[in-house]
Amino acid sequence: MKLTFLGTRGYIEPRTKRHARHSSLLVEYHGRGVMIDCGEDWKDLLPDLRPKALVLTHAHPDHAGGLPKGSPCPVWATGPTWESLDDFPIEDKRVIQPRRPVNIRGIIFEAFAVQHSLRAPAVGFRITAGRASVFYAPDVVYINERREALQGCRLYIGDGATVIRSMVRKQDDQLFGHTPVRTQLTWCRKEAVPRMLVSHCGKEIVEGEKEGILETIAALGDERHIAVEVAYDGMEVILR
Repeated sequence: MKLTFLGTRGYIEPRTKRHARHSSLLVEYHGRGVMIDCGEDWKDLLPDLRPKALVLTHAHPDHAGGLPKGSPCPVWATGPTWESLDDFPIEDKRVIQPRRPVNIRGIIFEAFAVQHSLRAPAVGFRITAGRASVFYAPDVVYINERREALQGCRLYIGDGATVIRSMVRKQDDQLFGHTPVRTQLTWCRKEAVPRMLVSHCGKEIVEGEKEGILETIAALGDERHIAVEVAYDGMEVILR
């Protein structure tokens, strides 16, 4: 399985060479690829990317805002996401159901409900190709059925909106927002996932990489015996 981080920037104004475009991941196996998420930054770049398949985590603009003119390929998303994108002229809409694995171009995607937004219900994806499994959750407060989602995964790719400070909020007993990297590293330790890559980076990371934030994240990983890195645009990872 080959992973290419097409973009790693969250829904923020600041950008750098390392974090220039909204978070998107290309998953490839035996030369066949699937693109996850297509935010506003990608709107005019789809003709160049020529994706053969797209999968969406949720309907927020930094994850689906690149598709207002349609898509050149089939797009998979949950029912609630399609309801939010009802006016998008996407010809080949396909529904993916939580906890029902689907084979997309030889790669298995299993959606798990995650808490993140009250208006745009989100999922994370357990992705399996060959003998390797990873979990991708670019926006997350909490992963429902976390043990099942992360069991046996070699890598967790998580939400970098904040490193230590909590951005979790509560309304009518429902949580929304973003859980810090520190907490997600603890999830990895509890579920025996040995490695984490941080994507969907917020201001704290994008503006702080020259001020020691990478060392802070590495120290949090060392405390939990988890190998952790901040992903960057164009980063490639191969899992055999």
